[in-house]
Amino acid sequence: MKSNFKGFVYLVGAGPGDPELITLKGRRCIEEADVLVYDYLASKTLLRHAKEDTEKIYVGKKGGDHTLSQDGINDLLVKLALEGKTVCRLKGGDPFIFGRGGEEAEVLRDNDIDFEIVPGVTSAISAPAYAGIPLTHRSANSTLALVTGHEDPTKENSSINWESLATGIGTIVFLMGVKNLPNISKRLIENGKDPKTPVGLVRWGTTPSQETLTGTLENISLKVKENNFKAPAIIVVGDVVNYREKLKWFEQKRPLLGKRIMITRARAQASSLVERLLSLGADCIEYPTIKIVEPDDKTSLFDSIENIQTYDWLIFTSVNGVKHFFKALFEKGHDVRVLGSLKTAVIGPATRDELKNYGINTDVFPESYRAESVVEAFENIDIKGKKILIPRAMEARSVLPDELKKMGASVNEVTAYKTIPQSDKKDEILSDFLNDRIDMVTFTSSSTVKNFKALFTEEEFKTIITKFKPVSIGPITTDTAVELGLSPEITADEYTIDGLVDSILKIYAD
Repeated sequence: MKSNFKGFVYLVGAGPGDPELITLKGRRCIEEADVLVYDYLASKTLLRHAKEDTEKIYVGKKGGDHTLSQDGINDLLVKLALEGKTVCRLKGGDPFIFGRGGEEAEVLRDNDIDFEIVPGVTSAISAPAYAGIPLTHRSANSTLALVTGHEDPTKENSSINWESLATGIGTIVFLMGVKNLPNISKRLIENGKDPKTPVGLVRWGTTPSQETLTGTLENISLKVKENNFKAPAIIVVGDVVNYREKLKWFEQKRPLLGKRIMITRARAQASSLVERLLSLGADCIEYPTIKIVEPDDKTSLFDSIENIQTYDWLIFTSVNGVKHFFKALFEKGHDVRVLGSLKTAVIGPATRDELKNYGINTDVFPESYRAESVVEAFENIDIKGKKILIPRAMEARSVLPDELKKMGASVNEVTAYKTIPQSDKKDEILSDFLNDRIDMVTFTSSSTVKNFKALFTEEEFKTIITKFKPVSIGPITTDTAVELGLSPEITADEYTIDGLVDSILKIYAD
C-alpha cells in the first residue's frame, strides 16, 4: 500500500572496503534506513548496523554481471521513496567519484524526491595509503589526477587528454582499469611518459584480501598476466610508488591477513569478536547460526522480579542473562534500587562488565569461566537455606542449580532468553565451504555448534568438515563439538573472546 507522503534517499559512500572507514554519518544513515540498497564493493559487515527489520536489496555490479542495470537501480530508488520509505543507497567508495551517484541524484531530483549526499572515503586515496603509497609527496610530485579506467583508451574520440595527462601530471590514479591496463600503459608512453615510470596496483585495498603489485609502465601488464592479478584494483602511476618499500604497513602488521574466518555467534553479540579479528587482518564472514530472543512465556521471570526482595543471591551466567533480566526489571516499572539487599555472582569478565553497566559490582567472580567454577567459589560461602535466583537461557546446563541445591540453597532457575536456530543463508554458507572460501569457523557456545551442524545434511556435513579449522571458546563447547563429529583445532585457555582470539593467533603462528 502506497504512503501518502514521499520518502527520503541518502546516497551514502560506504568507503573502500574496510568497514571501519565508514563515516559516522554514513553509519547513522544505515541504522535509520527502512531499506538498504547496496553495491558489490560495499562491505557486507556494514549491513549489521541496519535495524533487524530493514529490507536489504543487493544491486551489485561485478564486471559484466549486473544484478540490476543502472536504470533499474534508478527506478528502484524512485519506487521505494514514493512508497514513503527512508532509503540508504550504500555505494562503494564515494558516490560522486566514478560512482554514478550524480546520475542517481538527478533522477531523484527529476521525480521531486528529497535526497542527501553523504561522502565516503574513496578507494582512489585509501587503497594506495593502505599499500604505503603516498599520492602526494613534496619530493616526488605536486599534481594529482583521478581518471576512470573504464574508458577504452583506443577509441577514436577519447575524452581523456592523454598528452596532458602523460606530461603534466605527477601522480595518476586510474579506477577500474585493470582490463584496460595494456592500453593505458601504451597511451601514456606514446604521449611522453617515461616507460620506466613506477606503477602500483592495489587489489581489494583496505580489506583483508588486499594485494599489491608493482612494476613500471613497460612491464606492469606482463606482471599482471604472470601473477593472475585481477580486478577490482586501483592503478597508481608515478614516482610516489617507490615509497611503498619503505612505507608499507598494512600487510606487515596483520598476522591474520588473508584468513577468512566464519563467525557463528548471534549477530547481536558478534561485534566484539568481529572487531578484534578485523584489527588483526582477518576477513570475517558473519553467518550466525543462532539468534537470541525473548522466551515465549515470561511469567516466571516477571514473578521472580516482583518477589526479588525475597532472594539472597542473584547469579548471572552470561551477558544475555544480564541484559534480559534488566529489560524485564524495567518493563515491570522497577529500577536497580530493588536489588539493594542482594548479593551477586557472575561467570566471566564480559558478564561482570555488563552487570557493572547497571551500576552493580559482583560479589563472587570465579577464577575460570564455567558453571563448575561458580560452584567451587561457593564452597566457602554458607548458602544453606539461602534463596538464589538464576536468570539464564532456556536450554542451559543443569549443573549449576543442581550443585547449589546440594549445598542446601533454594534455587529458582528462570528463563530470561532463549536461542533459536538461524539458517537463512544455508546455501551461501555451503557454497563458501565447497569452494574453499572459509579457513576457520569459531564456535562460542554449544548452541552455535548444534545449529551449525543442523544446517547441513549428513553427507554435506561430512564433506565440509575437512575444509576448515574449527575453534572453540571453552571445554563445554568443545565437548559438544566432539559429540557431533567436529574436532576443534584448539580450545581457548581463557573462555572469553580475548582468549578465543589468542588461540586463533597461536594456530597461525605455528
